[in-house]
Amino acid sequence: MGFSPNGGMVGSSAIVGWVASGGEGGGIKQYYLGGYAPNQVVPNKGNLNVVPNSTFITLESNHLYMVFQLQTTTQPLSWIIFATGSIGLFPQAPSFALTKHLDKISQRIDYSKAKLGSSQGDGTSSSSSQANNGNGSNNGSLSSPQGDSCGSNLNLNAPLFFDTTKLTCLPYTQSSPNTWSFILSAPNPNSYIAIGFSPNGGMVGASAIVGWISTNNGGMKQYYLAGTTPNMVVPDRGNLVILTNSTLITSQSSILYMVFQLQTNQPLSKVIFAIGPNGTFPSSPSFALAMHQDKFSMTLDYSTGSSSSSSSSENTSMNLKKSHGLLNIVGWGILVIMGAMVARYFKEWDPFWFYFHASVQSLGFILGFIGVISGLVLNNQLQVDVSLHKVLGIIILVLASLQMMAMLARPNKASKMRKYWNLYHHNTGRVLIILAIANIFYGIYLGREGNAWKIGYGIVLAILLFIGFLFEINMWSSLEEDDD
Repeated sequence: MGFSPNGGMVGSSAIVGWVASGGEGGGIKQYYLGGYAPNQVVPNKGNLNVVPNSTFITLESNHLYMVFQLQTTTQPLSWIIFATGSIGLFPQAPSFALTKHLDKISQRIDYSKAKLGSSQGDGTSSSSSQANNGNGSNNGSLSSPQGDSCGSNLNLNAPLFFDTTKLTCLPYTQSSPNTWSFILSAPNPNSYIAIGFSPNGGMVGASAIVGWISTNNGGMKQYYLAGTTPNMVVPDRGNLVILTNSTLITSQSSILYMVFQLQTNQPLSKVIFAIGPNGTFPSSPSFALAMHQDKFSMTLDYSTGSSSSSSSSENTSMNLKKSHGLLNIVGWGILVIMGAMVARYFKEWDPFWFYFHASVQSLGFILGFIGVISGLVLNNQLQVDVSLHKVLGIIILVLASLQMMAMLARPNKASKMRKYWNLYHHNTGRVLIILAIANIFYGIYLGREGNAWKIGYGIVLAILLFIGFLFEINMWSSLEEDDD
């Protein structure tokens, strides 16, 4: 938990607590967040005057509770930032270095009214939203820098297009049955701010409204987020129906405000927010977006006016995605290949080779089967178009199932059908392995896991192929000696 002068990470002082797995070992330390690099996050430094012997951390019923007291002559800074660390990684002596946070959010507190104000995805100046209860019909009631709470007002000095009295501590209001009005605010990041509406909580497949004010000009555009690379973020495209003349971007009192209206029965509930890198703006003719420096997502319940962080569901999907990848890599991409190599190169060790072959292939089938099922569950959660990957996975599962059934119908060596069975079994296995390797690399590409997974599996595959190459040379050498 950090206290920030501007809502961003840099320049904040934070209290960090942890309890290691099983409740063994833990601690609380103050850190000064001098920058984004790990060496700029300095332990035992900071501007917080922590009362001696006031700190306490405990783990109870799967909840981590951290308690501390601050001594200050006025009041703590109003911008509060929160973060959770990477799973299973804790600060350790002697450096007590912090790993990059897994998730984060910031909130502004009005201590005089004991109310929470605008929240934002943590970053230099990132913001997820905020509108609040206004008292006038067109006064642009928003979070003000002086008293950012649900009861504070700010005249935007610009005409709005809807009744702001219905605004809550969320960035939207329903102006009519088919019209939804949004106001996004952020401490001016000297870059673009964006709000996207996503079918699954992720960036890919979302349509976003992006606004910016540079020293020369400003603008707002809709973008379709077809992928994570800049050339797949397409300006003037998207699925949002924006009402004509409803857009407004303005900066007042170091706060950037973006206003727009959507025509729809109800916007998508999964909303993503992002800010761009400092000093970088979209510009003609391409209006390309630079990679965001920070992002945040939430789920809005339009019927109740409540919101929740999407991080828990995203983490679940992320863990399922990694499990899906690992299960298929180990099952189809390693064990099945090893089983095939044993069947080809160790037949002189009869019957050991057969039992080992059957056991390894069965284990590979079980892991691969679970991997395919987890992939179908993941696809249902994310609702993304991975048709080719899914079809290949189902084909691989069908071929593997036929191979398992073929084992039960294996003719004895004296049968005339044995050579046809061998022809079917061997070639089906080869096709399965080729499709599995191709689909694994394609799945890594779709999952945007970067080069680490590709290189890792590539190294394992290269080792298996090299071993197979050596065995193949040895087998052909033995056959030549037998012919002599």
